[in-house]
Amino acid sequence: MSVPADQLAQLGSAAAKPGRRLPNKYKLFLMALPFLAVTFIFYYLPIYGWIYAFYDYIPGIPLEKTPFVGFKWFRTIAENPTQTAEVVRVMKNTVAMSGLGIATSFLPVVFAILLTEIKTGWYRRIVQTLTTIPNFISWILVYSVAFTLFSVDNGLVNTLLLKLGFIDDGINFLANNRNVWLAMIAWYWWKSLGWGAILYLAAITGIDQELYEAAEVDGASRFRKIWHITVPGIMPTFFVLLLLSIGNFVNNGMEQYFAFQNAMNKDTIEVLDLYVYNIAFSNNFAFATVVSMLKSIISVFLLFLANGMSKWVRKESII
Repeated sequence: MSVPADQLAQLGSAAAKPGRRLPNKYKLFLMALPFLAVTFIFYYLPIYGWIYAFYDYIPGIPLEKTPFVGFKWFRTIAENPTQTAEVVRVMKNTVAMSGLGIATSFLPVVFAILLTEIKTGWYRRIVQTLTTIPNFISWILVYSVAFTLFSVDNGLVNTLLLKLGFIDDGINFLANNRNVWLAMIAWYWWKSLGWGAILYLAAITGIDQELYEAAEVDGASRFRKIWHITVPGIMPTFFVLLLLSIGNFVNNGMEQYFAFQNAMNKDTIEVLDLYVYNIAFSNNFAFATVVSMLKSIISVFLLFLANGMSKWVRKESII
C-alpha cells in the first residue's frame, strides 16, 4: 500500500519538529535561583535578628523569657552623652576611611591603563599576577607581613633605620595613633589594587580598536590616545562603581581593622562594623543590634541617593 507524497511530507515535518522546550526566561530564572537563595539566606534571613534590639537580651536566656524594653536602646544613643560620643567617634573613623577610599578610587583606573600600556606580554602578565594575588591573602597574613616589616623590636624597617643611624630607638609603627587612616588605606590598596583593576581591564578590552588605529593615523601620541579614547571608554564603568561605593559608604568591613587594632590605636581605627563586633562580644547584643540596624538603614538611604544622582547626572539608573 503506497502513502501519498503530501502525507509523507507532513510526517517528515512532524518528526523534524523538536520537542517542547522551556522558554528562555524560565531558564534564566533557574540559573539565577541558586544565587537568589544564597542572597536570601545570608542577607535577608538574618534581618530576623533585629528583634533583639527591642529586648534586654542576655546570652543563654531564651528570648521569650527576656524583658521587652521597646526603644530603650535606640534612645540610649541620643540620651547617654558617653554613648553618643562613642558613636560620633566611630562614625568619624568610618567616614574618614570611606572618604579616603572614594578619594583614591581612581588608582585602579590608573593601574589598569598602565598595565595595558605594557607592550611586553609576559611582563604584563607577571605584574598583573603579582598585584592580584594579595587579594586572596587574609588580613591576618597581611598583618603578619606588616609585623615583620614594622615591628619595634626586630622589624626590617626599624633594623635598617637603627643600623643606618637615622634613629636611636625603634619606632612602634603598628601601635601608633598617628596617621592610622593613611596607613589603613595604604594597606587596603596594596591588597586590592590588582583585583580592582580587573573590571577596568575588561572595559578597556571592550573599546573599539579602530578608534586607536584612526587616532594613530591622525598622528595622536600615546598620551593623547589614552586621554581621548581609553579614559572616556572606561568612565561609565568607573562611575557605576563609584556610585555603588557611595551607597556602601558606611560598610567598611571589619577584618582589616580587627587585625590591626590594638590598645594604642583603637580610638582612630575602630570603624562602625568593628564597633558593632566589639560591643556584641562585650555582652551587649541588644545595643550592637541597634547600631547595626541604623547602619543598614543609612546604607539603603545612601544607595537610593546615589541612584538618584546617577539618574540626574548620567540619565541612567544603577538599580
